[in-house]
Amino acid sequence: MPSYSAPDGTLLAYRVIGDGAPVVCLPGGPADSLYLGDLGGLTRHNRLILLDLRGTGRSALPKDVSSYRCDHLVDDVEALREHLGLPRMSLLGHSAGTNIATQYAARHPKRIGKLALIGPSTRAVGVTITGDTRRELARLRKDESWFPTAFTALEAIIEGAGSDGEAIAPFLYGRWDSETRKHHAAGRPRNEEAVALFAAEGAFRPEITRAALATCEAPVLLLTGEFDLNSPPRSAAEFAGAFPDARLVVQPGAGHYPWLDDADRFVATTAAFLA
Repeated sequence: MPSYSAPDGTLLAYRVIGDGAPVVCLPGGPADSLYLGDLGGLTRHNRLILLDLRGTGRSALPKDVSSYRCDHLVDDVEALREHLGLPRMSLLGHSAGTNIATQYAARHPKRIGKLALIGPSTRAVGVTITGDTRRELARLRKDESWFPTAFTALEAIIEGAGSDGEAIAPFLYGRWDSETRKHHAAGRPRNEEAVALFAAEGAFRPEITRAALATCEAPVLLLTGEFDLNSPPRSAAEFAGAFPDARLVVQPGAGHYPWLDDADRFVATTAAFLA
């Protein structure tokens, strides 16, 4: 597995799979990149360079744990671009990884070819996702057998009276079966410290980020699932407004991992954008 040195000397690992034009991929979590798989077969169109974020997967633990903060991770991405020898790169982020990708685009707009934000988190640009928005989206699943238990847990989390993230996991998938249960179990972040410090004070400066993105000329794709409780379509649409050249796609029947729910549709949309 190839690796490179981050600016602070931390050794970071990445995987390279597929053929075609390169796309650097940033996982959410923070977690390693294995849960991304081959992004539903996007490897038939692009060479995916999948980074294990510091302290996850085969990447080393940093000496300074404050470097887990989202804005510091941008430096790891720039070091990867330099290591790969790419004057400009297409960048794909998923979930929390879209915060890194967004801040990278704000800080290095001339280094971005195209920017794909999948299941986008809106924290970097200060878009608030309300409890009512999540409730409204969750109720679209009211006919699912797991809905009563999951919705009760969701209500408790929204009201600040609960924290059972496992109980609401079905809301993150377009279907809840043996395959998605296995994916959920395998993809959970293992480094609790990295998760806790990702959004530490100072990690996000939405006003500054928005001002920088307003001048970013790179084409942007924001793709979210119809049922994505983590990245509701309404919030993703507001996020899209931060860019001069952005396209929002809502994938029907999909949750937070659209390449699992309908791989062909996901790949067709994403590959066409990256082409």
